[in-house]
Amino acid sequence: MSANYAGDTLPKAAWEALSAAPKAQLVDVRTAPEWRFSGTPNLTSLGKSVHTISWRHWPDMGVNAGFVEHVTQQIPDTDAPIYLLCKTGGRSMEAAIALTQAGYTCCYNVQHGFEGDRNDQGQRGTVNGWKADALAWEQA
Repeated sequence: MSANYAGDTLPKAAWEALSAAPKAQLVDVRTAPEWRFSGTPNLTSLGKSVHTISWRHWPDMGVNAGFVEHVTQQIPDTDAPIYLLCKTGGRSMEAAIALTQAGYTCCYNVQHGFEGDRNDQGQRGTVNGWKADALAWEQA
């Protein structure tokens, strides 16, 4: 466990936790253009929905000052396990730290994010991450 948040987890482990723990939640912290262009995780087979709350705003990528408030409105239980996901794992780690500082106790960064690292051709979604792990997702 990191001193700043609960820790990092791989996408498949996050999926398993979301499946096993009724209170576990997934927050996709990417921007609206990313959700539209790249798609979003789909948790309907688990009887859950994804919370889409941007950590940073497009196009200036400034921090969303209302992020914690929006999470609190959607996930009031500060002890619920929260898995945070972005494109590659950087912004979601920042968001996990922010939520932990705000009093949430189980915030996990999903390593490699939704799209993951680039392959030798410079493309994402094939090396690691949510898509590469063949977890459920949908195109907007």
